Amino acid sequence: MRDAIKALALLLAAASIPVHGETTFSERRTVTATAYNSLQGQGAGEDHSLAAWGDQLEPGMKVIAVSRDLLDAGLDYGTAVTIEGLDGIWYVRDKMHSRWRNKIDIYMGEDRRAALRWGKRKVRIRFEPLSQELRTANR
Repeated sequence: MRDAIKALALLLAAASIPVHGETTFSERRTVTATAYNSLQGQGAGEDHSLAAWGDQLEPGMKVIAVSRDLLDAGLDYGTAVTIEGLDGIWYVRDKMHSRWRNKIDIYMGEDRRAALRWGKRKVRIRFEPLSQELRTANR
């Protein structure tokens, strides 16, 4: 059942992305953005490529983790996001420890240097919040 809900969330997120032209997400927000990797010593647990919702992360995936306060803003599992300074569409597939606020963490595979170059910065993101039903189902 949970896999079906995840699949539906991804389909709905993809449906909000136009085929041609600029992405038209209704929500805009300025957040603090850092970067992370799936390397030994980063993250909790034995498997450093296992995300909080159970996704197996692989280098090349366009994935972000979000602070838990952003879940209520509509940035829940599967939400498509554009990030100032980065190309393409990124997807919420991970969540951060509850101590963080108004923050995203950008997955950079195993490229530690890229994550260090990114550092910590304020960026504007755009997204289309998931419906309340999907947000509730994802938790």
